[in-house]
Amino acid sequence: MRVSPTAVVTAAIAIGAVLLLGAVLLIAPPRPLLLSAAFDDTVLSPNADGEGDVTNFRFAVSRAARVTLTLEDSEARYVIRDDRPAAAGDSVLAFSGVVAGYVLPGEDIEGEVERRVVPDGDYTWKFTVVDPASGEQAEQTGTLSVQDADSDLPILTGFTISPTVFTPNQDGIADRVAINAYLHKPAEVTGYLIGPDGAAAYLSPRQTEIEPNGVGWKQFDYEGGVDIGADPPPDGEYVVVVEAQDAVGQRVSVRGSLTIADGGKPRAGILGQASGADVVFLTQPYDDSYYSDSTGFGARISAPDDPTAYRLGQVVVPVGDMLVFMLYVENYGSSAIRTAGPEPGTVYQQTQVAAALGGIEQDGVWRVGIQCETSEESYPYRWAVGASDQLTRVEDEATGNVYSYLEPGQRSAVWGAVRLTDIVRTTNPQQCWAGLIHEGVAVANNRIGARDILIASPDTE
Repeated sequence: MRVSPTAVVTAAIAIGAVLLLGAVLLIAPPRPLLLSAAFDDTVLSPNADGEGDVTNFRFAVSRAARVTLTLEDSEARYVIRDDRPAAAGDSVLAFSGVVAGYVLPGEDIEGEVERRVVPDGDYTWKFTVVDPASGEQAEQTGTLSVQDADSDLPILTGFTISPTVFTPNQDGIADRVAINAYLHKPAEVTGYLIGPDGAAAYLSPRQTEIEPNGVGWKQFDYEGGVDIGADPPPDGEYVVVVEAQDAVGQRVSVRGSLTIADGGKPRAGILGQASGADVVFLTQPYDDSYYSDSTGFGARISAPDDPTAYRLGQVVVPVGDMLVFMLYVENYGSSAIRTAGPEPGTVYQQTQVAAALGGIEQDGVWRVGIQCETSEESYPYRWAVGASDQLTRVEDEATGNVYSYLEPGQRSAVWGAVRLTDIVRTTNPQQCWAGLIHEGVAVANNRIGARDILIASPDTE
């Protein structure tokens, strides 16, 4: 019988492979999945005193695997590493006695215990290794004693968020959020917001007489970044988190809800003109019907409509008559701006200031002001940035107060007058100008449309 050459070659290859495999197995027999596993020290004292606070768990596996390490006693089972990947070879896992958070029977802890040290006691550790490719499993156990653990938690109590609806737009209403919590153990305290997208924005803590990591009230004052010129976070629902972590590594957190609404950096300005005066100044005779004081308002003057008022020359005001102004304000930002009276058209006496007519300075309020060189205060004469029929009225549900706003993109005319009755001989003529004041924040537009104003008396040359 004749044998095919192809069959001979095939048989030779198969015999060679078998012989080669036998040689390999003889030289390097299969290794067990788990080669070794043990803690460096069998006693752990996690109390941050610098001695015995950490012990290393060393293990070796012959091939890539998934590993689990637990501690057990008669009361509980604690997971140190849960089904985590490990590369072939030697590995080291530092263990400080801190595991995933848990609550003991009978404990009533405000917030969430995220990380906590295991109680003092004698434990059996169990190390399980699984080969994900073959399903092979190996296990090793040993003992570990935990002694003198600092098990006092860095508890936070009295957690508050006020207000819970936050409108970061510098209108003086709910512009800041106060976040407070009392820390009962020295620890590092961190505060942050979690937005609808899951991103975290960290909060700056207030510096007080208490050391940053000391026991006491921890305070966060949040304004959304608007005070430093940044745009606030988008409107939406946020989670406020304050967490404390002690020297051992135990961590406790408290959290609550915060709504951000009507946020935006307020932006407004006095409109400049391509030609003529940016601020109209002219004179008009005074009538006693215009008189206003703290007991009530007199008649308001009408807005100027004289085309010649746009010239830029000196304005001569007979003593006892009124210096009248008019300008235009635009809200060019993305948020409404709050304003308050007196109404445009109101007439001041030269010796009066805004407070005399009820225009008490309020943080967050925008007003147009007039100032002259002889003024004893900054912008003593002030008016709302629009007439009431140009403004949007909003009631605060929490207080019942009603506030007035100039909406984004809206323009308004502002006018008024000051009756000039006092002449300072050394400053006549004097310059007068307008400004747009964001009270308690900044003068948004300063010294706009400055003009020479001469107060003329019968003996004035």
